[in-house]
Amino acid sequence: MFIPGQIYQRSQIHDKYGGNRQSGICPSAQEPYIFIFSGSQGKQHGYKDQWVNDKIYSYTGEGQVGDMQFTKGNLALLNHRDQNKRVFLFEYVQKGYVRFESELEFYDADYFETPDRNGDMRIGIKFFFNRVGAKPLIRPEQLDLEFAADSLRDKYDIILPNETERKGLVTSRVGQGAYRKGIIHYWNYKCAVTQFNDPRILIASHIVPWKDASDKERLDVENGILLSPTYDALFDRHLISFENSGKIILSDQISWEDFKKIGVSGNEKIWQLSEGNKEYLDKHRSKV
Repeated sequence: MFIPGQIYQRSQIHDKYGGNRQSGICPSAQEPYIFIFSGSQGKQHGYKDQWVNDKIYSYTGEGQVGDMQFTKGNLALLNHRDQNKRVFLFEYVQKGYVRFESELEFYDADYFETPDRNGDMRIGIKFFFNRVGAKPLIRPEQLDLEFAADSLRDKYDIILPNETERKGLVTSRVGQGAYRKGIIHYWNYKCAVTQFNDPRILIASHIVPWKDASDKERLDVENGILLSPTYDALFDRHLISFENSGKIILSDQISWEDFKKIGVSGNEKIWQLSEGNKEYLDKHRSKV
């Protein structure tokens, strides 16, 4: 009923189907539909909604101040399949006008740490939706090692940490889960170097390390790389890096013979680097 790529006036959508005219998540008052609207507002808070690959769209839940919860619009999205409601994604092209992107269905969700509207750190919710008609390459539970055996409800009803516990978020699942999953989707579930494709083994890491990154860089999937353990360990310690062409760079702190012993040939290459990846790699190379 909506044409991908076509521009619509948002007010006309609400005139026909109802729903909150200001919110980003808008269940229809007349039909079993949920409209979600994405724009540039999230970027000022260090996150953005985007297609992380050709099948998966990442979307930030609603709630501008304080921790996000699975209530109201967030709960409606989480349960839309059980409630037999369809989800339609629109992106703003200018004030009052939106472009229809795709019909989506819930694939997964997780938490991440982000500033709220007032600049205070809080827990956000990141949804991962599958484009309707595009078959996912892997099941969502394959990405969630810690909660693979839990029920769906238990998985999303975790208790958010208090202020004292929150100091350790940089190494906890609550602070890193959504980012890790975004990186895995972004690299299409394969090691950037070897193309090995078992997510149980692959490691999602920042190119510019967490401790050196800004809030925006910490959440930017283009500042992430998915690697097999050997390459991740070398990359994390700045013993390898990559040129903008994708060709591997070997540090002289390890001998050529020792690189060969751990299976690094020097001929490795990453074939698909975005412009954002290249900017972050430029900073990484400076420390090799």
